[in-house]
Amino acid sequence: MIDVKHLSKSFGDHLVLDDISEHIYPGDKVVIIGPSGSGKSTFLRSLNLLEEPSAGSIIFDGVEITSPKTDIDKVRRQMGMVFQHFNLFPNMTIQKNITLAPVRTGLMTQAEADEKAMQLLRRVGLEEKANAYPNQLSGGQKQRIAIVRALAMNPKVMLFDEPTSALDPEMVGEVLAVMKELAADGMTMVVVTHEMGFAREVGNRILFMDGGKIVEQGAPEAVFGNPQNPRLRDFLSKVL
Repeated sequence: MIDVKHLSKSFGDHLVLDDISEHIYPGDKVVIIGPSGSGKSTFLRSLNLLEEPSAGSIIFDGVEITSPKTDIDKVRRQMGMVFQHFNLFPNMTIQKNITLAPVRTGLMTQAEADEKAMQLLRRVGLEEKANAYPNQLSGGQKQRIAIVRALAMNPKVMLFDEPTSALDPEMVGEVLAVMKELAADGMTMVVVTHEMGFAREVGNRILFMDGGKIVEQGAPEAVFGNPQNPRLRDFLSKVL
């Protein structure tokens, strides 16, 4: 589904991603772990060109999105993105937050979008919040709404950029539960997270990044149970 070839990204003289090549297959649950500053979020944000790569190419569903000819906005409709800080529109109700993009892009009529919004809100247990505003919600509720908003576009892949790191500890579980359910339903997911329990339980492939490279990857039982790279062993000794 996503084919990354020789991806590099520099900010000035600082090389953040160093010649990464990677494949993400339909149905994959790829979880990216690693120390702060290792390039995890930059890599994730490059997948839908929120960060413009300095070199290399990215092909999504057969379309080279790094080509200047590609309409990236059209491609992004198929790539749901969930941010650390929710990014909800504060002046709109929850329902309006969810229906805005599907209606504006012509994916659905307002009536269809409203129906889909309620269906998704029921799924995450927040249907009674349809007419509330973001400032009336807890952090965990806001993040569940952010996930629903991305799902309303019927994306082919969901990208999560540290979706629980801005939450109070007791709210983390409610967001991870929604993500686990999505994974169980077969959604293709790429997740940057510090939640090692989630990585181990949900990921079918773990990528460990350090210094802008993927230095080790594999199934959770291999990465967590028998890490080969000394840097990974050191990292896991601090976080597990």
